[in-house]
Amino acid sequence: MNKFHFDRKHLTIPYLLYLAVFVVVPLLVVIYYGFTDSEGHISFTNFVAFFCNTKTMGTLLYSLVLAIIVTIICLLLAYPVAYILAKGEYSRKHSFLMVFVLPMWINFTLRVTALKEILTLLEGNLAFHPFLNTVIGMVYDFLPFMIMPLYNALTKLDNSMIEASRDLGANGRQTFLKVILPLSVPGIISGITMVFLPAMTNYVVLDMVYNSTYIMGSLIGSYFSSYDWNNGSLISAVLLILIGLFTILTNRMAGDKDSRERGRV
Repeated sequence: MNKFHFDRKHLTIPYLLYLAVFVVVPLLVVIYYGFTDSEGHISFTNFVAFFCNTKTMGTLLYSLVLAIIVTIICLLLAYPVAYILAKGEYSRKHSFLMVFVLPMWINFTLRVTALKEILTLLEGNLAFHPFLNTVIGMVYDFLPFMIMPLYNALTKLDNSMIEASRDLGANGRQTFLKVILPLSVPGIISGITMVFLPAMTNYVVLDMVYNSTYIMGSLIGSYFSSYDWNNGSLISAVLLILIGLFTILTNRMAGDKDSRERGRV
């Protein structure tokens, strides 16, 4: 009789079961409803209607513009902060880092509510600048998710390469553009992924700052609230495809960069 031989691979069984039950099965349900009609027959009508409907395409465009603006602002704000935290000569560097990470420990609703009160105090009526307030709210929410990947990438940056660049006569601008920035690309890609994708679907900020415009997340929620599972699931599937393409693109960019670096060695 064969005895059971324990292998470390068996430790993955609980995770695989969890993945199958709570990720794969719900995903299959979404795909099923997205490509069937109300009677359960396979249909691509919803898929075609999504790209022919000016409302959904306008919502998709608005979501993309909002996500791009939020991501760019987060990157511009987070990069110098992450660089100073990673390369600055501070005795309590980790304490400064904790200041930027600490808001992530506070409930999201409480943070946005506090921000809403501040914006109301400054503007008087949030309805006057709904898009601006939404950008401010999302930047406030997602900024730590951009800082951390950049900080990790810049922390691993070899200082000897910066010193070598300066010894060879490069000024600060050339050192940044030719050495620091290219070596921090993996952190930039990771930060963009962590900010851009959630920014397309995070409609809670819009609701709390009185922005009546729909983004993809709120559009999906409106369909499910009206029990239209087919259109809601179809939009979710389209977003899943876009996220998959975006992930493949960013991974390929990171892979091409690694290949170029290995070729230089």
